[in-house]
Amino acid sequence: MSKRIVVIGAGYTGMLTAVSLAGRTRRRDDVTITVVNPAERFTERLRLHQTATGQDLADLHIPALLAGSNARLEVGWVTGIDTVARTVRIDDEREIGYDTLVYALGGAADTSAVPGAADHAYTLDSATEADLFARRLDELSEGRVVVCGSGLTGLEAAAEIAESHPRITVTLLGRAEPGGNLGPRARAHLRAALVRLGVQVRTGEIIKVRPDGVDLADGTTAPADAILWTSGVRVAPLPAAAGLTVDEHGRIVTDDALRSVSHPEIWAIGDAARITQRYGVMHGTCQGGMPTAAHTAAQIVRELDGKPVRPFRFGYYHAPVSLGRRDAVVQFTHADDAPARWCLTGRVAVWYKETVTSSPWPTFRRALKHPGSVMVWRR
Repeated sequence: MSKRIVVIGAGYTGMLTAVSLAGRTRRRDDVTITVVNPAERFTERLRLHQTATGQDLADLHIPALLAGSNARLEVGWVTGIDTVARTVRIDDEREIGYDTLVYALGGAADTSAVPGAADHAYTLDSATEADLFARRLDELSEGRVVVCGSGLTGLEAAAEIAESHPRITVTLLGRAEPGGNLGPRARAHLRAALVRLGVQVRTGEIIKVRPDGVDLADGTTAPADAILWTSGVRVAPLPAAAGLTVDEHGRIVTDDALRSVSHPEIWAIGDAARITQRYGVMHGTCQGGMPTAAHTAAQIVRELDGKPVRPFRFGYYHAPVSLGRRDAVVQFTHADDAPARWCLTGRVAVWYKETVTSSPWPTFRRALKHPGSVMVWRR
């Protein structure tokens, strides 16, 4: 009987897992690969801040990429996982069975953490939501936008909005100063860029989101005509509801090979997995997520061949940040994500950032033909 491998989620990690598996099993007739995703179009999450400002992105079609391989796309929302029957429920109306399941649904902005955020703030969790925010910006023409969250997503969004809508006042609001994970030179460049773009930076703890602004713990308010929420990460309740062992954030706890510690037939990758390395728990980024995908595909095939799986090891190497379309900063890092001495700024950083952002789709194509080529990363 064929080994049924189901990958749920066709983002950066899910897609790379699927195409790497397809490439590694293209000469086998005992494997079927099904990818479950709500849409046929691939979402470039690294570019959603561009979508949020009304920029048109490439139409990357998943079925066209998978054509001719032993992987197929099943369009729909995953609404449940039955770990006993080993089935995935889609749109609450149909089920598909699995022998091996790869959980790659990722995470979303945590709008549940602060009262009012879910009701009054936009997010960049999908292309649809980013497009809704872009329409709101077009309606404003002038006005005030507050971006909640001073991490990399908030930084890139605030800079993009300020550059593309210069008549809108943009406030970047978070608990910490933006760029705190960068080295001194990169941080200075980032701050100068925000000043040049007119982005106002405020720090404080957000305690409530209202239709017309954000309330802070110190008693002050940041007025807004539109609010973008990029703070925190939450994982869908599916793993916990299915009985998998999860951490306090809902992430699937994995062993050193990236299998669920409670259900070893389920592999967890990317933002939805709690992956522990020597330096601590990995944080969700594309640079870490795609290696988890390539590793998982290789280990699943090792299992098929009756071989022992190998542990996953990863080290960070950079933190690229776009500052609009004409500026950027790239901080190179040590393996534990601490900033190294070197960084790039200005035009060369723009080129570097764009090269990184545009690389996944060609990588997927390459993995279909040469899956071993995507096994290179810093350990």
